[in-house]
Amino acid sequence: MAAPQDYRLTSKAWLLLVLLGLIWGGSFFFARIAVAYVPPFTLVLLRLSLAALALHVWLRGSSDLYGSLRRHWKEFLLMGLLNNALPHSLIFLGQTQIGAGLAAILNATTPIWTVIIAHQMTADEKLSTAKVTGCLLGLAGTMVLIGPSALALTDIPLWAVILPVSAALSYGFATIYGRRFRHLPPQVTATGQLTASSMIMLPVALLVDQPWNIGLPPLTAIAAILALAWLSTAYGYILFFRIMAIAGATNTSLVTLLVPPSAVLLGAVFLGERLAVTDLAGMLLIGCGLVVLDGRLFARRARPA
Repeated sequence: MAAPQDYRLTSKAWLLLVLLGLIWGGSFFFARIAVAYVPPFTLVLLRLSLAALALHVWLRGSSDLYGSLRRHWKEFLLMGLLNNALPHSLIFLGQTQIGAGLAAILNATTPIWTVIIAHQMTADEKLSTAKVTGCLLGLAGTMVLIGPSALALTDIPLWAVILPVSAALSYGFATIYGRRFRHLPPQVTATGQLTASSMIMLPVALLVDQPWNIGLPPLTAIAAILALAWLSTAYGYILFFRIMAIAGATNTSLVTLLVPPSAVLLGAVFLGERLAVTDLAGMLLIGCGLVVLDGRLFARRARPA
C-alpha cells in the first residue's frame, strides 16, 4: 500500500491556482455575453464540446490519449458527470430563481464540502483547524464581496437554494474522485472528462433547448463562446488537473474562493467598474483565509530562532 502523499501549496501551486482563478473569473464575462443569445444547456454543450474538440486536435492522439480513453472511459464518464454536466445543470436551474451573487456564494462552499469529503474518503487530506478556519474565512469574504443584497431570500423557493449547494457538493466529490487520474498527463485527463461530459449534455440540450430553432448569434457572442470553450474550459481544466496532481484535492478546490475576487478585479480593470469598500474588505478576508490554509507564515513564526 502506497504511503500517503504530503500535499502542500508550494509557490508553483499558488501561481497556478491564482492563474486558474483569473481564467475562471473571466468566464463570467464570456458567459454574460453568450447567454443572451444561446440557451443555457446549449451553451454548456458548446462550451464542453468545443473545448474537447480543441484538445483532441491539439493532442492528435499523443500521450497515449486514445489508449487512456479506452481504458478509463467509465472513470471519465463519472468525472464528466460530477464535475461538468450535473453541477452546471443544477446551477443553471437554480439561477432561474436566484441571482448570480447568491449562486456565487453557494458555489464558494465547495472547499468546505471538499474538506469534509476528503477527511472521510482519503488518508492524506484529513480535517484540520487550519483548513476549517481558512474555508470559513474565505466563505465570509465571498459573502462580503458579493454584498448583503445577494442574501435576500424573499419569495425564493427552497429548492432553488438547494440546487447550487448540491452543485458545490458534486464539485467536492469530483475533486476527490479526480485524484485517481494523478498518473495521467493533465491534458489527457481534461480531454477525457470534457469528451464524456459533452456526450452527457448532447441529449439534454437537444431535448430541452431544441437548438435548431436558435438563430446564428452575432460575432461578439461567437467570440465569447470560443473564449469560454478554449481558454476558460480547455486550458482551465489542464491547469485544474495539474494543480490537483501537485497540491491535492482540498487545495485545488480553493479556486472557487479566488473566482469571485478575480471577476471583481477584471470588471474594475476592463469594464471600468469601481471597487467599493466592501469589495476590498471581502478580498482581504479571502486573502486571510488563503494565508491560514497555506500555513507557511504561521509555521515560520512558530519556528524557534
